[in-house]
Amino acid sequence: MAEQTVKFNITGMHCVNCAMTIERSLKDLKGIISVRVNFPSATGIVTYDANIISKTRITKYIKDIGYIATERIRLDQTSKASIQMGWLVFSIIATIIMMVLMYAPLPCSMHAYMSYAQMVIATITLLGPGMDFFISAYKSVKNFFANMDVLVSIGVLSAYIYSTLAIYGIFGTSGHAFFETAVMLITFIRIGKYLEERVKGRASHALQRLAKLQADKAHLLSPEGKELEVNASSLCVGDKVVIRAGETIPVDGEVIEGNSSVDQSMVTGESMPVVKQKGDKVVGATINKTGVLIVKATSVGEETILSQIINMVEEAQMDKAPIQRFADKVSNVFVPVVVFLSLVTFISWYFSSYATGGHLSFVWSLKMAIAVLVIACPCAMGLATPTAIMVGSGVGLDHSILIKRASALEEIARLNVIVFDKTGTITEGHFTVTNIVPSNSVNESELLTLAAAGCSLSNHPLAQSVIEEAKDRNIVYDTVQNFNEAAGSGITCQYSGKTLLIGNKELMAFHKINVNELQNKINEPGAHGKTLMYVAYNGKCIGILGLMDKIKQNARDVVNQLKQMNIRIIMITGDSEQVAKSVASEVGIEEYRAKVLPAEKMDIIKDIQKTGVKVGMVGDGINDAPALAQANVGIAIGAGTDIAKETGDVILIKNDMMDVIRVIRLGKQTLSKIKQNLFWAFFYNVIGIPVAAGALYPFFGISLKPEYAGLAMAFSSVSVVTNSLLLKRTSFQ
Repeated sequence: MAEQTVKFNITGMHCVNCAMTIERSLKDLKGIISVRVNFPSATGIVTYDANIISKTRITKYIKDIGYIATERIRLDQTSKASIQMGWLVFSIIATIIMMVLMYAPLPCSMHAYMSYAQMVIATITLLGPGMDFFISAYKSVKNFFANMDVLVSIGVLSAYIYSTLAIYGIFGTSGHAFFETAVMLITFIRIGKYLEERVKGRASHALQRLAKLQADKAHLLSPEGKELEVNASSLCVGDKVVIRAGETIPVDGEVIEGNSSVDQSMVTGESMPVVKQKGDKVVGATINKTGVLIVKATSVGEETILSQIINMVEEAQMDKAPIQRFADKVSNVFVPVVVFLSLVTFISWYFSSYATGGHLSFVWSLKMAIAVLVIACPCAMGLATPTAIMVGSGVGLDHSILIKRASALEEIARLNVIVFDKTGTITEGHFTVTNIVPSNSVNESELLTLAAAGCSLSNHPLAQSVIEEAKDRNIVYDTVQNFNEAAGSGITCQYSGKTLLIGNKELMAFHKINVNELQNKINEPGAHGKTLMYVAYNGKCIGILGLMDKIKQNARDVVNQLKQMNIRIIMITGDSEQVAKSVASEVGIEEYRAKVLPAEKMDIIKDIQKTGVKVGMVGDGINDAPALAQANVGIAIGAGTDIAKETGDVILIKNDMMDVIRVIRLGKQTLSKIKQNLFWAFFYNVIGIPVAAGALYPFFGISLKPEYAGLAMAFSSVSVVTNSLLLKRTSFQ
C-alpha cells in the first residue's frame, strides 16, 4: 500500500451537513483510507492508497458532487467574510425597499403595481444572495442528503412560489402575497452567515498568527559570496543564509559562522534570548537579536518546526471528538424529521382553519409550515463542537500547549489516571553532583580532580555531570591512559602511572577494592536515592560522589493539584527501587513502578485501562513512545525526543510540568463549552419548533412569522460560536 495524505481547501460548503456529504461520498470510493472534512475551517484531509486512486481523481469526485477542492490550506478567511458582507448589504437594501413598498403612503394608482414590484425585488434577491442556499440544497438532495439549506430553500421557495401564483390567480390561489417573507428570510440568514464567518475567523486567529511568523524574504549567500534577496519559500536544504540583527530566521538550520542571541520564545515560551554560535541549531521564525549569523539550512518549507506545528494544529482542528460525531448523526436525522413536522403543521392548520371557516387557511398554514422549517435548522448543533475545539486548541497554542488531536481535548477532561515517566518529566533529566565524600587520605578537590580525569573520555551522562562540576570549580586535570569503559559497571584507566577506577560497587568488588572504610559515610547520600560513584586510586577507595537528577521546581504542586482533581497518579521509571522510592516520596506520589522496561511501560498502561478507566501518559523519551501511543491521551514534554512528540496527542512546548494541570483544565472547560452549546442548540429547537408550529396561538394568540424564525435561527448559530469564543476569556492557570 502506498499511503499518502493530501490537504484540501474546500469551497461551496454551507453547513456541517455539507461536510458530512463530502465525507460520506468519499468514503465510498475504493482506495480511500480516511476522510476528515471540517466545515468551520473549510478544509479537508484525505488519506488514500496512491496505487488505487490519485489526488486528481479525488478532486474531480468532490467537484462532481458539487464542491470545489484545491490542494493546500489557506488560513486567511477574510475573503469569505467580505463576500458574505457583500451579499448581506445587498439583501438589506432589498429588504428596506420591500418595507418602503409595503408601508410607505403611495398614491392609490400605484397600489396595483406594488405586488409586481415586490415580486421583482424578491426574484433578484433569490437569484443573488439566495442562490447559495438553493445550490447547496440541490447538491445535498442530489447526493441523497439533507442539510440546513434544504430547509431554508423549501421555506423561501414556498413563500415565493405561492406569492407569485397568488398575484396572478393561478390554480385558484388568491389572497395576500408575502414576498417580503422570502426576502427577509434570506436577509436574516445572511446576517447569521456573515457573523458566523467573522467568529470562525477569530476562532482560528492563533493559527493565522503562527503562519504570519514565517519570514517572507531571506538573504541567500551565493557560492561566489554574494548576498541575494530571495523569497524564503524558494530556499533549499543546504543553502547558506545571512541573518542580521532584528531579522526573522527563515529556515531551520545550523550556525556555521557568527555569534548572536536569538529570541526563541515562539518555540520554547521562554522570554530570555539564547546565545547561538557555530554548531548550534536555530529554528525558523525565531528572531535574531544582536549579531550576524550565517546559517546552513537543514529544513525548509513544510519541514520546518513552525510548519509542523501549524500542520499539527490544523489536523487537530480536523479531528472529530466523540461528542461531535454524536451531534453530526443527530443533525443528519433531524432534517428529514423537521420536514415531516412541517408537513404535519401545514396539514393540521389547513384542515383546522378550513373546518372553522378561516378564509386564509392556506396562507396561514403555509406560513406556519415555513416557520417550522426555518427555525429548526440544525446549524447550531453542527457548529457546537468544532467551534469550541477550534477555540480551545487556539487558546492552548497561545499558552505554548500544542493540541495535535482535537478529540484529546474531550478525552483529557475525562482522565481518571495519569502516569508520569520520571526522568526528564518529573526530574530535569540532568544529573548534578550533590555530595563529595572523600576518604581521610584526600580532600574534596583532590577527589574531584581524579574523578574528572577518569570521566574526561566518557560520554555517559553521569561522567559528564562530574566534568561539569569540575569545570565549575576550575579544577585542572591531566589526560588518562589505557582508558576502558564497561557498560553497567564503570571506568578503568591509568592516571600518573597508577590505576584509577570510577564506577559502582560491583566494579570495586571485581577489583577487590575494600569500601568498608567509607560505608558509614555513604549512608547519607544513599538514603536519599542518589546515584553513587565510587572512586579508587592505586588499589584503595579514596571517596564517593553522590549524583542526583534534580526534581523539577513545581513537581510537588502539580501532584497536589492532580490529587485535588481526584486523579490517581502513578510514576514509572527504569531506575532502581531506591531511586524511584526517593523521587516519588519527595513529590508526594504514593504509587510507583521501578526497573520498568519500555515495553513494560505500555503493558502497565494496558493493565490500568482494563479496569475501565481512562489513562493519560506524560513522558519525554524514545522509551516512552509506546506508552504515549497506548494511553487515551499521550502528553509529550516539548524538550523531549522527536519520536515522543510525534507519538503524543498533546505537546507541552515550554517543558513546564504545570502545563499538565493547564491542559486538563482547558480540556474540562472546552468540554463544558461543547455541552453548553449542544444543550442550547437542542433546547432552542425543542422550544422553537412548537412555537413556530403555532402551539401557543390557540391559547395566547402567539405566532411566529417565517422571517422572524429565520432571524432567530441565524442568531442561534452565532450565539453558539460566541459562547465558544468565551473560552478565550477563561483563566485556566
